[in-house]
Amino acid sequence: CSSCGFFFPGPVPEPVPEPGNGMTCGETRDVTGLSGADVLPLSIELQTNFELIPDFDEPLRQAMVTETELFFAEVMRRDRSILDLLDARFTYVNKRLARHYQLEGIQGQLEGIQGQLEGIQGDQFRRVQLTGDRRAGLLTHASILTLTSNPTRTSPVKRGKWILENLLGTPPPDPPPGVEELPEDEQAAATGSLRERMIAHREKPICASCHQLMDPLGFGFENFDAIGAWRDRDGDFPVESAGTLPSGEQFAHPQALSRLLRSSRGEQFSRCLTEKMLTYALGRGLEFYDRCAVDEITKSIADRGHRFSRLIVEVVKTEAFQYREPP
Repeated sequence: CSSCGFFFPGPVPEPVPEPGNGMTCGETRDVTGLSGADVLPLSIELQTNFELIPDFDEPLRQAMVTETELFFAEVMRRDRSILDLLDARFTYVNKRLARHYQLEGIQGQLEGIQGQLEGIQGDQFRRVQLTGDRRAGLLTHASILTLTSNPTRTSPVKRGKWILENLLGTPPPDPPPGVEELPEDEQAAATGSLRERMIAHREKPICASCHQLMDPLGFGFENFDAIGAWRDRDGDFPVESAGTLPSGEQFAHPQALSRLLRSSRGEQFSRCLTEKMLTYALGRGLEFYDRCAVDEITKSIADRGHRFSRLIVEVVKTEAFQYREPP
């Protein structure tokens, strides 16, 4: 009982809001007490140079985090497949975030009720279906895109590294000592797009081995700027987000990359999320002897459609959880 109490710190279950009621900031946690922030790093610091990124402010930052929390909560509450986190074609936006995403004209949906986004008042969030080839899943959320950017520009390296570490469980090695930083001055920026300059940078043998893993993933989301807004140009240069993974698999745009990660890296993601959930449940880092439990959980949830509830049940069934000592 004490183990479950630490795993599910939420309050006594409350009635689900009636259909049609809007969701606002703070109404994001499930009755279990779990939220996206428990298993995903969502802390977003304010940008320091507001002159270069004037659109980023505290209301937008809060909306970014709330979107991801609500998205995660739906996957959990509706017992959807955990793979939907990678490429689901819906999200939650309020008026501020809808404007940031350029979604003002699309049809919105809240608990099955059709409505226009223009009808959103204040901080009210609404569930919306996504169309086109721009956004799908967590990786196109402004929270993740901002988290993995530099203060004044995008960072394909950070974005690719974040995916490898936090979604696929295959962190790249640290850069060797003495590696030169990519030039950031105006003269360097005028020589080509960020992608072109990165290609030249990774031609060095000492850089190529790691960058060939991170860069294709990061550049797949290069159409999103440093705070997750869509763009077709990087300064004076057109943005090219199409790419090829080290395995030879190709994608044409961000939504295609999200879909590819689900179809070809779904089991990696499932295992990575299992490790994160088990770590959270146990309140400690995993050891070598936990590998069998991770293997069994990953197989069980795959056999049952990757349902979120199955992940929770299998974690609770492990010997490590049932016999853990409370902190």
